[in-house]
Amino acid sequence: MLMDRVGEELNMPVKRNPDWFKVVRREIANVETINIGLVNIDGVRIHEADLDLKVNVVKVHFTPIRYNEIPWSELSPERMDESSNCPDIPMPRFVDYENLDAVVARVPRRECKHGVMRDVSRLQVNLVVANLLARSRGKDDRDRPVFAVFFDSCDPMMEIFRCQDMLWHFGNSWVYKPELARIKELLLMPVGPCQFVPPFSRPGKTIDTAFKLKESTRQRQAYVTILHTSEDYVCGAIVLAQSIIQSNSTKDLILLVDSNISLRSIDGLRAAGWKIRRIERIRSPYSRKDAYNEWNYSKLRIWQLKQYDKIVFIDADLIANRNLDSMFLYPELTAAGNYQRHLFNSGLMVVEPSECTFRTLLRKMKVVESYNGGDQGFLNEMFAWWHRLPARMNYLKVFVDPEDDQHWIDGDDVFAVHYTGLKPWKCGDEGRDCNWESPVFERYASDSGHRMWWKVYRRMPEELREFCELQNGDSSSSTTSASM
Repeated sequence: MLMDRVGEELNMPVKRNPDWFKVVRREIANVETINIGLVNIDGVRIHEADLDLKVNVVKVHFTPIRYNEIPWSELSPERMDESSNCPDIPMPRFVDYENLDAVVARVPRRECKHGVMRDVSRLQVNLVVANLLARSRGKDDRDRPVFAVFFDSCDPMMEIFRCQDMLWHFGNSWVYKPELARIKELLLMPVGPCQFVPPFSRPGKTIDTAFKLKESTRQRQAYVTILHTSEDYVCGAIVLAQSIIQSNSTKDLILLVDSNISLRSIDGLRAAGWKIRRIERIRSPYSRKDAYNEWNYSKLRIWQLKQYDKIVFIDADLIANRNLDSMFLYPELTAAGNYQRHLFNSGLMVVEPSECTFRTLLRKMKVVESYNGGDQGFLNEMFAWWHRLPARMNYLKVFVDPEDDQHWIDGDDVFAVHYTGLKPWKCGDEGRDCNWESPVFERYASDSGHRMWWKVYRRMPEELREFCELQNGDSSSSTTSASM
């Protein structure tokens, strides 16, 4: 067999098989041969004398990306349109490496801070492994598991290899038994947020006619929002629920609330369509005391909704202008860009709940800083590799071009409107956006967008409106969106 550099570096005895191989062997029963592919590793030493099977080892050949050969900014650019493409990430000739049972990989050594690293060469290795695994099973043996083995000073990319799929971890070694259907779903996406997800990357196409991902009828799915700390967004959450219902969605509506939301408000929220789940809020470790985002890490609780396979989180200061159910076709983490276009806006995003992911995020939040002190900055660090939707899926109501004095929003084009600035339920006049009245908030003003919110409000049952009327005309406590 080939020399085991990994085994040598771990000081393994000459006649002892590596621990990772023992883990893989235990998981595969009644097989005569195990096929192992090596990515960025010259060889492994497997001793067959005491085994009742044959081990085949093959080195996977591809052109490695040198450090900073492709900067991360090219993978996640600030400016792009629907004709944009991603840089070429070299891959192996996959037809030469079929029917692998395990892929053993070493990520190029780079400085890694708290397990988080934006490095295209690291992404390349993770994608090579994912592609090899996805192509390793034909129809005859599709139920036979496959395994990913990593040796790295950084954690394997949690965006691709989930903690709930991890079988074993010791030191800088990991063994995963990934769900192939999910890996294949991820590989249908562009190589990074340098290109919109299909079909938006194909101008003139629509989700219904061009995007052929099949939605599983067995998947449990829900829209989720959260209210905590104060009742300022109760009206927003009521109108949000009604907008989703008015869009003819049949998905569950789940609302997470803490003890600061009154029983009276709970009754109104439940009447609006929300199923209520009580939570304890989570303080943002890098936020200032009493800041607007002090408790925004409470949003991490959405990963605890493990009764659902996939959720679309949506902030309470949005409305669904069109049916958003197509978002459930996409994997975690899919979102639209923020003002800083290389980052995503966490006000509308696709998440796959997992208690394991929740615990990982809780642990990392103590050491991984957020650029804005809130959940959005933190999540952009943890999910640096994300899948980009166009701005019209989460249209941020903010206008920075001084030539755009009308601040027009085309209601026929946008799927959801995100009400940054002073909120519509704080404006007593449904015909005019009160953001116009202040130079500080003027860039958030849009009469057309304002009327879209009030249109939903006017269509909802009369008994729900009383939960908004108490706030009409009071703009003193409004703040800009916590997702900015």
